[in-house]
Amino acid sequence: MKKRVLSGMRPTGKLHLGHLVGALSNWVQLQDKYEVFYMVADWHALLSEYEDTTALKENIYDNVIDWLACGLDPDKATIFIQSEVKEHTELHFLLSTLTPLSWLQRCPTYKEQLREIKNKNITTYGFLGYPVLQTADIILYKAHCVPVGKDQLPHLELAREIIRRFAHLFKSKVFIEPEPMLTRTPKLLGLDNRKMSKSYDNAINISDEPDIVSKKVMSMITDPARIKLTDPGHPEVCNVCAYFDVFASQKKKEVQDWCTSASKGCTECKKILAEILIERLKPVQEKRKELTAQRSKIEDILAKGADRARQVAESTMEEVRRDIGLV
Repeated sequence: MKKRVLSGMRPTGKLHLGHLVGALSNWVQLQDKYEVFYMVADWHALLSEYEDTTALKENIYDNVIDWLACGLDPDKATIFIQSEVKEHTELHFLLSTLTPLSWLQRCPTYKEQLREIKNKNITTYGFLGYPVLQTADIILYKAHCVPVGKDQLPHLELAREIIRRFAHLFKSKVFIEPEPMLTRTPKLLGLDNRKMSKSYDNAINISDEPDIVSKKVMSMITDPARIKLTDPGHPEVCNVCAYFDVFASQKKKEVQDWCTSASKGCTECKKILAEILIERLKPVQEKRKELTAQRSKIEDILAKGADRARQVAESTMEEVRRDIGLV
C-alpha cells in the first residue's frame, strides 16, 4: 500500500512561478510515489476573501487548469474542491470543540499574518481557527505525510497535538499523526525583491503571455550597487541571478562570470532570463489553452475527484462519530 499525502492551495488569484517551483513541481513527482489527494481549498480562501467572493469560482477553475497543465494527472491524483466534501466542516466543528484557544493564539503564522495583512479584516473567529480546519483536512484522509516548508512546521505540530487530545478524550485510534514531508523550496522573490505574493502584484504568473513575461522581467530589481555598465555586479544579491539559479542552473557559473566581470549589463541579462522563462512556460501554456476550451472536462475531473474524496471522508467520519458517541 502506498502512503497517503494530502496537500492543497487556496484559490485566491492567479498562480505564479512561486507556486510552480514551490509546490506544483513537487506535487507532480509525488503522484508517482504516493496516493495523493490535492485539494482546492476554497473554504480556506473564504477565511481572508469573505468580503469579495466574486472571482472565487473562476479562480478555482483557473487554478485547476494550471495544475493539470503543469503535469498533474487525474488518473494518478485525486483532485477535488474542498467545499464539495461536507465532512471537512463536520470534522472541523468537532475538533474545534476540544481545541484550546491558547493553542491557536500562539500560532506564529497567525501572528505574522495579523501584522502583514492590513488591507483585509482577518480578526475573525474563522481566521483564528484555520489551523483546526487545516487539521481536519489532513486527518480526514488519514494522510501519512504532508508536504510543508519549515515555516509550516508549527501548523503540523498543532495538528498532531489536536490528534493526541482527541485520542486521549475519546480513547480513539481513528487518526494517525501525519509526518512532515519537508520540501526544498527554491528561494524565489517577487519582482520588487519582496516575498512573491498575489497581494503585492509582484509575480510572474504561470498564465502570463510571453510579452507580459518580458515586460515583468525587465522591471525586476537587480544589484543596487551596480550603477554603470562597467561596474562589476554581485550575483549573490541580485534577484535576476537567483531566477537563473532556479530556472537555468546549468548557466549559474556563466551568469556569475558575466555579472562579476561586467561583460554583460543587467538589461541584457534580463532579456536572456525572459527568453528562458518564456521557453519554460511554453508547453504549460499550450496545455492551458487546450484545457481552457474544455470546461466540461475540468468539471468531470473535479466531480470524480470529489466522489473519491467523499468515499474516504465518509468512512473516516463513521469512525469518528462512533468513537465520540454520536451514534
